[in-house]
Amino acid sequence: MGNTHQVVLKNREYLSFDVGEDEAIIDAVEAKGHLLPIGCRYGGCITCAAKLLEGKVRQPNGTALNKRQSSAGYILLCVARPKTDCVLEVGVESHDKLYVNPFSVSGGYVPPLKGNKK
Repeated sequence: MGNTHQVVLKNREYLSFDVGEDEAIIDAVEAKGHLLPIGCRYGGCITCAAKLLEGKVRQPNGTALNKRQSSAGYILLCVARPKTDCVLEVGVESHDKLYVNPFSVSGGYVPPLKGNKK
């Protein structure tokens, strides 16, 4: 194994893990007995998305994250490998900018349905 880096889960009471540069972050978390949401394990879904607050990771292109999500700082724990020490927010509470709220443009207003009147 190459160098290791400390990965801190900010919204999990600052749990920290030493993660090898060639190791997926989720593997190190699970090896210590902690569970986080996980789906496909190859970057094809966004179940394990986390927000990278500090640090740098190596993540392959062609993952399920689009450019907007990547630009907002999201990574996929199943394929991301640390290049430096990192601080992350994990779990669904970190997904504030992962999905577009369809009601945000309308300010939450949903027009009434118009039915057939007899």
